[in-house]
Amino acid sequence: MQIQENFSLKQFNTFGIDVSASHFASFANQDELRLLTEMARKKELFILGGGSNILFTKDFNGWVIRNDIKGIELLKEENNYIYVKAGAGENWHQFVLHCIQKNWAGLENLSLIPGLVGASPMQNIGAYGVEMKEYFFELEALHLKDNKISTFSVNDCEFGYRESIFKKKWKNQFVILSVSFRLNKKPIFNMSYGAIGQELELMGVKDLSIQAISQAVINIRNSKLPDPAVIGNAGSFFKNPSVQASFFEKLKRKFPGLVAYTNLDGSMKLAAGWLIEQCGWKGYRKGDAGCHAKQALVLVNYGHASGKEIYHLSREIASSVHKKFGVELETEVNII
Repeated sequence: MQIQENFSLKQFNTFGIDVSASHFASFANQDELRLLTEMARKKELFILGGGSNILFTKDFNGWVIRNDIKGIELLKEENNYIYVKAGAGENWHQFVLHCIQKNWAGLENLSLIPGLVGASPMQNIGAYGVEMKEYFFELEALHLKDNKISTFSVNDCEFGYRESIFKKKWKNQFVILSVSFRLNKKPIFNMSYGAIGQELELMGVKDLSIQAISQAVINIRNSKLPDPAVIGNAGSFFKNPSVQASFFEKLKRKFPGLVAYTNLDGSMKLAAGWLIEQCGWKGYRKGDAGCHAKQALVLVNYGHASGKEIYHLSREIASSVHKKFGVELETEVNII
C-alpha cells in the first residue's frame, strides 16, 4: 500500500480532468481500508472506483482512496440458479465476460458498461432493458464511522432508477467491499430493446445465446458511445426523466416526435438524449467541452476542458431543456 501526495487524478477519471488529490492510495482488503480511513479521519475522504461516473470540478483537498478489492467466488448452486460473489474492485465488464464464459446468464445486456463491480449497486446500473437489481443477491459494506461490516439485501438497498440507498440515506457512509449476484442456469433472453434484435440480424445469428446478446450490446455501445480512452466522457450525463402520463400526452401533442417509454407505474420515461438534441446541442463544442456528435446525452472532454467548463455546459443544456419542454434533467454523473 503506497500513499502519494499531491497526486494527479487525470488517469483515474474517464473525463480525463486534470485535478489532484492531497493524498491518494489504493486498498486491496478490509485491513488496508480501515488503516487508510483512520489516517484520513480528520480530512475529507472520497472513495474512488473506476472513475467512470464522476466529474471533478476542482482539486480534492483530502484523501482519495481507490477500491482495488479483487476476487470472484462461486458461493452456491441451486437447480435453476448460480450465486457468485465479486470483489468491489473487479472491472465490471470483465466480470460480466467471466459469467458469460461460465454460461451464467442475466448480466449479458449490461456488457461494456465502464466502472467497477462495487459501483453497480450504488447506481443500480442498467442498459438495454435490464437493471442490475434484477440479478442482485446481496452486498457487504464497511461503515466508515463504526468500522463494522454489514450485509445488505435487495430490499435493504432501496433500488430505484439509477438510485440506491447508498446515493441517498447512506451517501458517503459505507464502502462496498463485495457484491453477490443470483444468475440463471437457463438463460431468459431480454430483447426488449429493439436495436439488439436488429444487431443480431446483422451479425447473422441463428442460435440465440448470451454470448451473442453480449456481443450485440458491445457492438451497439461501440457504435453510439465514444471510447473514454479516445475522448474523455462519463457515458450518459443525465438520467432519462419520468413524467406523468397526462403531462406526456400534452407534450406529445406539441412535439409529435417525442420519444418515451412506459414505466411500470404508468408514468412515462422520456429520452433525455432526444430532448437535448431538439434544443440544438448535439455536436456542440465550446473550447474542449462539448456534446457528442452521435449521442447528445454524452458530454465530452476533447482534450483540455476543465471540470467547471463541462459542468457549466451541463447547466446550460438542462436550462434549455426546461425552457423548451418544462422538464427537469437530473445528472447521472456525480459532481465532485
